[in-house]
Amino acid sequence: MSRPIRVLVVDDAVVIRRSVSKILSEDPEIEVVAVAANGRIALSKLPLAAPDLVILDMEMPDMDGLQTLAALSEAQPELPVIMFSAHTERGAAATLKALSLGAADYVPKPARIQSPAIAAQCVRDQLIPKIKALCSMTAGFEGSPNVAPRQSQPAGVPYRAREHAGAPIGLLAIGASTGGPKALESVLDALPADFPVPTLIVQHMPPLFTRLLAASLSSGASVAVREGYAGAALRPGQVWIAPGDAHMMVARQGSTVRLQIHKGPEENSCRPAVDVLFRSVADVYGARALAVLLTGIGQDGLRGCERIREAGGRVYVQDATTSVVWGMPGFVANAGLAHRILPLAELSAEIAHEVMASRATGAGAVAAGDKARQQACR
Repeated sequence: MSRPIRVLVVDDAVVIRRSVSKILSEDPEIEVVAVAANGRIALSKLPLAAPDLVILDMEMPDMDGLQTLAALSEAQPELPVIMFSAHTERGAAATLKALSLGAADYVPKPARIQSPAIAAQCVRDQLIPKIKALCSMTAGFEGSPNVAPRQSQPAGVPYRAREHAGAPIGLLAIGASTGGPKALESVLDALPADFPVPTLIVQHMPPLFTRLLAASLSSGASVAVREGYAGAALRPGQVWIAPGDAHMMVARQGSTVRLQIHKGPEENSCRPAVDVLFRSVADVYGARALAVLLTGIGQDGLRGCERIREAGGRVYVQDATTSVVWGMPGFVANAGLAHRILPLAELSAEIAHEVMASRATGAGAVAAGDKARQQACR
């Protein structure tokens, strides 16, 4: 890296500003260039500090996080902002609002009951990787291990690996992380009210956040979006989001496919994990699965996509240009596992089109087969 990543920390609590600054300064690749007690002070320091990234508290006097985010987006729209919010219902709701308004990501503040050492480790483990991943998408910084190298593939041109067998799609499975809530909104908004298959989503989020995300997405989509629960039967048009801090899987019980929810070990440092869901989808749906990886940090979903490809299913990923972080989709694309690599807007439309078209083609093939069998029996 040619120089450290320059970070501006904005929080009204002096103890938070000091502790976060200390933790970040321990990393030689990060430099805290300024701190501010509220949004108004932060904006005044912006020209001189010239940060590469801003860590922004939600609840502050004079100018709160959402007001500051709006001003930052207007002043420097390319400047990534990580929200630093309380892990409460109010804080989660405000965080989701911030993500919809352009914040790149968020980190929940450690609970007050945690020891200082544990709280510091939580911030270190969650905040530093996100800073490096987000800034690796900015010119002048080297790649992060959580971000895939960009391909030379032109944006908007579909990348085709081995073509799938064309079986009618029976399930849509989606994985997302950093930047995911806004990308999910785009995908779900493109699904018609009569979408003929169930949709399962793993979005890397803690408890409470996933329930509020489901409600938020459902309010703007034509399909119903709910947080998953054990035993839920999958039906066409339903959308289920994995609950925070739990893995979600599918299992067939007779003629019905149901959700399984469990707290098994983390995979890829995640729970819920995309790989856990995708493996079960490959086992149950095989060639009838459509897996989609949206923007996100890390490699969660890579092994699951391998399983889906081995089973004959389809894999689509979001391209680097429209991803907040090209980690999850990028590693799958670079491994040659993606049938399509598309910008978000085109990807959203392609998902809906592919599912509807495959179902129509499948129904036509069945009808043609029935007619041929009837003629053969005459």
